[in-house]
Amino acid sequence: MSLSLTRVLAFAAVVEAGTGLVAMIDPAIVVTFVLGVGIDGEGTRLGRCFGIALLALAMACWPGRQPAASGSPAVLAMLTYNAVIALYLAFLRTVELTGGLLVWPAVGLHAGVALAIGRARLISRGR
Repeated sequence: MSLSLTRVLAFAAVVEAGTGLVAMIDPAIVVTFVLGVGIDGEGTRLGRCFGIALLALAMACWPGRQPAASGSPAVLAMLTYNAVIALYLAFLRTVELTGGLLVWPAVGLHAGVALAIGRARLISRGR
């Protein structure tokens, strides 16, 4: 069964909106579980900024009534974010040797979403 680009984009938007909301409310939870370190002060403020950015990304990528177009800015933004964050989190864990309980699941989730978006883009271009 092939996932449509619109469905993959909707899934990614929901995940990022949820993560963004949690990061806005309590960024220490996200940082602790993903990076395995605590934050306070400026780190908390920066974490909330990250949460706001994730929420904005989710809103910008939220599928509308029309099916997502493979070359749309929303699709390309979500693809870029997921591919780069997967690579960065993997780098942090393997090279910087930092990471929390959810670092590898986060790498897998983001890499999977990036691959699903890429595959869906290829399929939609073939039509």
